[in-house]
Amino acid sequence: MPEAVDALDRVVFSARSRPSQWLEAALHLRCLTWNIHRTRGRDGRADAARIHDCLDTLLAAPVDFLALVEADAERAPFARLLDLPRLDRTHAVCHAHPARDLRTGADSDGLQGVVLLAHRRHRPVSAQALDLPGRCPRAAILVEMAGPPRFWVIATHLSLGQPLRIVQMRAIGQALSRRPAAPAILLGDLNEWRPWGGLALSARVVGRALSGPVRATFPARFPLLPLDRVLGLGGAQVLEPRVWDSPAFRAASDHLPFEAQIRL
Repeated sequence: MPEAVDALDRVVFSARSRPSQWLEAALHLRCLTWNIHRTRGRDGRADAARIHDCLDTLLAAPVDFLALVEADAERAPFARLLDLPRLDRTHAVCHAHPARDLRTGADSDGLQGVVLLAHRRHRPVSAQALDLPGRCPRAAILVEMAGPPRFWVIATHLSLGQPLRIVQMRAIGQALSRRPAAPAILLGDLNEWRPWGGLALSARVVGRALSGPVRATFPARFPLLPLDRVLGLGGAQVLEPRVWDSPAFRAASDHLPFEAQIRL
């Protein structure tokens, strides 16, 4: 017991003597987004085990937030496709919006296939499900994290057409404008193929400037288009972009996972 107390004293002393380093570490977040194509791989087979193997690789190092897109079945009852409790047990990431009214249905994990996972160390204080207009069902999940500082994480899947993306991002921007000002992270399949971004991702539509590096993630076999993004708003800075590319990832889905570090 004395040895344990001494060890704890050393940790507390270290934290007090180096506050800036500890604060800096607390403000860096590892974020990932991946469209898993309803577990259908390049061979056309639906194989959840193959997706889980790839997720084990992605989550081998701790992740703060993971947005999965097309993670439920396409048709009613929109059944779940992944074993989220397994991810929680193995990698300490859990559902950030488990309430039924924040999902498409009782049998689903996501809202129109969008699932946001967060590391257990993060504490959600509020969440909102936002149905987005469009011909195909689209949605956004907005979750406020306790901090400090408090910040928002938004996971979404936008439409293929630019006019619909403009309307959808306007809805997301308006939802944020009704909340107290705070940094925010937007991640998911934004279906924006232009590296410079379009009107939908502009401050004129969203109400706040979005920023973040761009990398090609689609199609997985030969990536050309930067459809999957991690973007920052309101002081959230996006750093160290990475596309996870390997034969396993190319075989598992038609998108490659995209990762970035966030500094608040």
